[in-house]
Amino acid sequence: MRIFEHLYPELLWFYFEEICKIPRPSKKEGQIIKYLLEFATKFGLGSKKDHIGNVLIKKPATVGFENKPAIVLQSHLDMVCEKNEYTKFDFEQDPIQPYIENNWVKAWGTTLGADDGIGIAAQLAILASKDIQHGKLECLFTVDEETGLAGAFGLEAGFFEGKTLLNLDSEDEGIVFIGCAGGMDSTATLKICTNKIEKNQEVIRIEVSGLNGGHSGDDINKGFGNSVKIISRIVGNLSKYSNLSLINIEGGNLRNAIPREAFCEIAAYPNAIKKIEEKFELISNEIKSEYQKTEKNLKLLFIKKLQVPFTKMLDKKSNSDVINILNSLPHGVEGMSHEIDGLVETSTNLASVKRIDENTFEIGTSQRSSSDSLKLDIANKVASVFKLGGASIRQSTGYPGWKPNPASSILKVAINSYEELIHTKPFITAIHAGLECGLFLEKFPGLDMISFGPTIRGAHSPDEKLEIESVEKFWKFLTNILIKI
Repeated sequence: MRIFEHLYPELLWFYFEEICKIPRPSKKEGQIIKYLLEFATKFGLGSKKDHIGNVLIKKPATVGFENKPAIVLQSHLDMVCEKNEYTKFDFEQDPIQPYIENNWVKAWGTTLGADDGIGIAAQLAILASKDIQHGKLECLFTVDEETGLAGAFGLEAGFFEGKTLLNLDSEDEGIVFIGCAGGMDSTATLKICTNKIEKNQEVIRIEVSGLNGGHSGDDINKGFGNSVKIISRIVGNLSKYSNLSLINIEGGNLRNAIPREAFCEIAAYPNAIKKIEEKFELISNEIKSEYQKTEKNLKLLFIKKLQVPFTKMLDKKSNSDVINILNSLPHGVEGMSHEIDGLVETSTNLASVKRIDENTFEIGTSQRSSSDSLKLDIANKVASVFKLGGASIRQSTGYPGWKPNPASSILKVAINSYEELIHTKPFITAIHAGLECGLFLEKFPGLDMISFGPTIRGAHSPDEKLEIESVEKFWKFLTNILIKI
């Protein structure tokens, strides 16, 4: 029995369940690429794959629609691979385990991959369908969107022919997006000096967990906690009251996800541990009080006497450098748009910290803005903090934003189509998250685009969930646009 066999539209849910079975981490999309090419062969459809792994599947127009303009449907193949700390799961081998709870589809202990598995499923359902009317279709599936937009960067001019593109990678039903932020990454490497952990010292582990996390674009303005910021704040405050030495601090994983779990290990003398624990309780209560509205499941743990993988602790200067950098790094909204009400214009995400060997820490951040100059400005601020802390820094070239075009022809079609179906106008806006549309526009000047999708919450975290009711609306909207264009 299929999990989604009772849901509508049946064909879309069939393919979404199929996609959940196929591992597809960023940069390791080989299995899903193979599935797509075999799908095209099975249905007698033209297909091709480029040098980087992007796939295009073509379907001729249905009878009577031969004179309709060609349209490109686009989604990305990879998914963010995040799991809860104690969930045993191999994203390169294990199938996602979806389940239904009330009106939502979720996954057990991991990201669901509805971002953008539901877009892929919609394309496959249209390609496989015999009763959906449409003009000439080109379905574009790009690789490695989540970790650097590599598929969009590597897309060759002329890979598809259509002049109108529907991006199926948005997460709010009833909203049509006509623009997005550009972004870049700033990563620091900090060399540390160490001392051997003394025999009479004990090891304490502090854990932060239970945060919402979420998408560093969509969720950056929701007041969610950042586990790395919280744990560095705790250690920084404890350092004021007692002589302790940091052994390790680790949290976060992906540049485009707000870190939801973190831990640190510190060495301290036995006679100081009681005082450290008392101060920890005071700081913990303060933090929990601050986040009582937005982080109801926040957990802060203090664990004594542990074995650790490192035999050395940071010396006094390195201890100070690591904590000062993490505490000083900006995180969150830097500015709001003056053109679109409620839209974040500029933000930065402190994404991760990890001791990668005995002598090195790595700290990852990402910056977003709908303004290229402000994107560079916030990246320079982040770089300044790293440099002041003695770290070396590397920054990506980044990706462009997508400038809104309110006069778009496909936008007018979409608005009319949505009003016809839902009897209300869709909300038209831009998104602070990054989409591939900006890169498409560079390679295909004049391309007319919009982006939309069903409602997804908690993307890029194990709390990711897909609203079932919104999928039906999304499907009807998409298929009606194909008729109306």
